[in-house]
Amino acid sequence: MDPLHTQHGMPESEAAAEARRLIDAWAAQPVRQHPTSFRDETEPPAFGPTPPVKQEDHRIVPAWAAGIAVASIGVGAGITGIGCGAWLVLQGLASVTLNSVLMVTLPFAGLAMAATAIGGAISKARAAVTKNVFEGPVTHHTEIHNNSTTRGAFFARTRNEIR
Repeated sequence: MDPLHTQHGMPESEAAAEARRLIDAWAAQPVRQHPTSFRDETEPPAFGPTPPVKQEDHRIVPAWAAGIAVASIGVGAGITGIGCGAWLVLQGLASVTLNSVLMVTLPFAGLAMAATAIGGAISKARAAVTKNVFEGPVTHHTEIHNNSTTRGAFFARTRNEIR
């Protein structure tokens, strides 16, 4: 059964005539034009007898939320300032050369040298000059007792005791 060549109600010539009639009837209808915009050309009056109407204050955001928003803007501005300062410091550190480091540390090195020299002079001035003169015989007696023990085979440990 072939559905394309099977007749379902009216013959093909009548179906073509009916389709042509419906298309001609649709094409004969006028096209409706709907305006998409409107402009009122009348001039509004400069003033009039109607008094102004009070507009009620209907806030959508509660006062505490507005306060938090203002505080967060302040915190954000402060953090931005800190970030800019850190950026400037890091930019300065990124452009460090050996000569600039030496120029910055030279005063500190000079102060350290001066403090060392002054401390050395003070310690030499405070040191007592003593001379110990011994007139008797000096003997030096040394006894060495060495006890050596080794323990273990693979990880051996030798212990020497000198008295």
